[in-house]
Amino acid sequence: MVTAFVMIQTATDSIPECAQQISEIDGIREVYSVAGDWDLIAIAHVHKHEDLAEVIANRLSKIPGIRGTQTHIAFRAYSTHDLDAAFSLDLGE
Repeated sequence: MVTAFVMIQTATDSIPECAQQISEIDGIREVYSVAGDWDLIAIAHVHKHEDLAEVIANRLSKIPGIRGTQTHIAFRAYSTHDLDAAFSLDLGE
């Protein structure tokens, strides 16, 4: 599974509409409106790297109101929750 974080700039008046359309794309798991240099951040989960081209270049980038994107591909996930589960001992307490 490939995870990517897609930073998205939109036309100011179309943030909610863009977010809704992005969230409906297969392969997009979540979309967040954010403060800062970007308007939205989408989290993509696809089976292989080639699938990112379909999700981002062929679908997401063509949504009206999208002005630009920047994609960051994750190499590895680190999570306190996952580490706690892996190292916890079930002592029946």
